Order: sequence, then structure tokens, then C-alpha cells
Amino acid sequence: MINRIITILCSSVLLLLPLWANAVQQVDSVRLHRAPDHTRIVFDLNENVEHKVFVLTNPDRVVLDLTDVELSYDLQKLALKDTPIKGLRVGHHEANRVRVVFDLSESIKPRTNVLKPVEPHGWRLVLDLFDQEPKAIKPQPSTPTLSTKGPRRMVVAIDAGHGGEDPGALGPTGLREKDVVLQIAKRLHDLLKKEPGITPVLVRDGDYYVPLAERRRIAAEDHDADLFLSIHADAFTDARAYGASVFRLSQNGASSATAQHLAKIENNSDRIAGIYEEEKDNSGLLGVLADLRMRGVLTHSAVLGKHLLSELGHITPLHGGRRTVEEANFAVLREPKMVSVLVETGFISNREEERKLRSAAHQDKLARALRNGIYQYFKDNPTPDTWFDAQRRENGGTRITHKIQSGETLSYIAQQYSISEARLREVNQLSGDMIRVGQTLQIPDL
Repeated sequence: MINRIITILCSSVLLLLPLWANAVQQVDSVRLHRAPDHTRIVFDLNENVEHKVFVLTNPDRVVLDLTDVELSYDLQKLALKDTPIKGLRVGHHEANRVRVVFDLSESIKPRTNVLKPVEPHGWRLVLDLFDQEPKAIKPQPSTPTLSTKGPRRMVVAIDAGHGGEDPGALGPTGLREKDVVLQIAKRLHDLLKKEPGITPVLVRDGDYYVPLAERRRIAAEDHDADLFLSIHADAFTDARAYGASVFRLSQNGASSATAQHLAKIENNSDRIAGIYEEEKDNSGLLGVLADLRMRGVLTHSAVLGKHLLSELGHITPLHGGRRTVEEANFAVLREPKMVSVLVETGFISNREEERKLRSAAHQDKLARALRNGIYQYFKDNPTPDTWFDAQRRENGGTRITHKIQSGETLSYIAQQYSISEARLREVNQLSGDMIRVGQTLQIPDL
């Protein structure tokens, strides 16, 4: 009888062992990203995890305790350069508790967040170490935006999509969108630096994530950008899809199923990156669109897009063979102060395009095409009191003409050239505000 009881008890223990073993998570993947104002450490998990974080001083340290975890990743592999972390120590304690100690060179503010699964990630524990004196998330312009001598330079904000915890789309052999577009953005930046009359700035210059609304704010408020260009190389459900395309913000829904699909993916970036406060797409978009229509920014975004497509078409196929600017509700384009476009340089999900996008030579060709399109747009549509405006004056006198584009109003044109509507009517002998597409207006001396 006793032997039978012992047998039953042993069997019960054996049945419980797998359940107990499953309670311990194996953490074999940890990543570190350095942003201008914080350092992010990410632990990949199978499920949620109980954890605690606290700060110690003299010397400065952050301690992270993880429960029911076995840390098999070697944290010494993490690149700590340019971070406040001097070193890492790991202790394994009773009851499957792991303690990670971050030795710091300066005091920081820690914050943790457990992220639920979202493609391409599973569960994640994010530890952010915020600098006590945060630096603005903006690289300094290569040259002064404004000068006391000579006309104003046009500011181009170059936004490399994704970054950090958001890898963007992945190619068939693992090429990451965030890496490709950053290389193209840097190449474009270097090319525009050499152009007279243009000051380029990078929204992100490293492998870190910038929230979508923050990208617009950096460009519009920190740099007072005239033009915002977001660079991507996305994926589609059909691996046969290929070709470059250019998008502007939509007023009336997406222009195609592909445009709608891509906008949905791009607008999901904040969730993938695991930021604390995602932008809400509420009725505020209607106000943005109303403002955009009044200022004519949507129209000029389309004009810029046509220049870019014309140049891209010389070095890579265009998606669907179309030379028209597509439209979709991209969150990163919702800024009424700037001419804004999003460029898909190709489909990284297409094996042949992935191969080309990996090539430094092809990246350089794409950057040169974008440079040429931007320069031609500024040349054909010079903003008053800028270098491009001065060049037009030198080459063709002081009298400027303006060919009316679809969507432009008399009030917008007057605002663009900093003159009154009454003066514009007087010079062109207009009795009212009626103008037509293709009509050429004489712009009075400024």
C-alpha cells in the first residue's frame, strides 16, 4: 500500500515538472538602441514578466530584477559606446530571479514598459534610460539656415523611416528597411549639402526610433523646413510587387489598394517601436486638410512628387508604370506648414529589388535622383527672398510669372509671394478671384 502511494506521488510530481519548467522564461535575445535623449534596452520574451526597477546612487546604478527568468544572452555583447552605461553585471538568485545591474557614468531616469506581441516582435520588456539633461532630437543643420548676407536657403528635412525597435519591412534574405533608408537618407543629405541655396537636415541620423508626430515637429518647428521627404522601402503581400512610387497626404481616401496597405503599415510604426504615447488619428486630420487646401501645400506636394517620379523613372522601374503621385493618409505627412511627400524607393519584399537596395551603387543612384527632383522643384517654384528666387531674377529680370496649378487659389498665390490679393488682381487686370488651371499670372516686383 505504501509503495503504491509513493508511486502515485512520484507520478504526480513528474506530471507537474513540465508546468514548473514552463514557468521559467528563457531570454536569449537582448538589444540596445541609443537615441539622442535616451538609451533603450529591449529583452525579448515568450510572455509577460514580473519585474522591478530601482535607482541607486554613489555610484549611479540602475537595478532591474526579473522573476521566473533565465537570462541566457551574454549582455557583454551589447555595444555601450555613446551611452551612459559603463558596464553590466548579472546575478542569478534563488527562485529563478535574475538581477541586472547597469553601472552608469551619470544619473538617469529609468522607465520600463512591457509590450504585447506585434509583428515582427513577440512579448518585449523595454527599459528606457532617459538622460537627465535631454538633448533635442535633431541633428544640427550642416550650414546655417539663415544668413545675414544673401538670400535665404531652402531647408529640406530628410526622414529615414522606421529605426530602432521598428525594423520596417524585411527582405527575403533579411535586409532591413530601416538600414537601407538610413543609408539613402545620408547619401541624399551629403549631396544636398553641396547644392547652393539648400540646407539639408536629417530627422534621424542613427539606429533609433522617432515617433511619427515628432518627425513632423522636428522638421516644422526645430528646423522650419520648407520641404519634408520621408524615405521608405516597404513590402507588399504579393512578393512580385516592384517599383518606386511617391505619395502625398490624401484628402479623400487612398488612391489605390497598395497605397492604403502601405499607409496602414507605416502608421503602425509607433506600436511596433513601443513608444509610450501613440498619436491618435481623430477629427484633427480634417483641420489639417482644411489648412492644407487653403495653403496649397497639397498641390505643391504633388508638383514635387512629379519631379521626383520623373527622376526616379530614369534609374528604377515605377510601381505599375505609373508616373502619377499617389495619395494615402500617411500620419507622417500631416503637417500643413511644409510641402511633404513619402517616397517608396522600391519593394524590399521583391527579391530582385532587395538585391538592388542592398547595393551601395543603387542607393547612390536613388539619392541622386531624389536630389535632382528636389533641386528642379525649387528651381521651377522659387519661394520669394530665397537663393532660387534670386537666381531667377538674375537670369530673367525682376518680373516673375506663376503658372496656376490645380487646387491653388488667388489667396494662396498672394501669400506665397508675400503680396496683397488686391495688388495681384491689379497687375493681372482681374475683376475677381476667378482663376483657371494653366493660367499664367504676372507677379509684381517684390
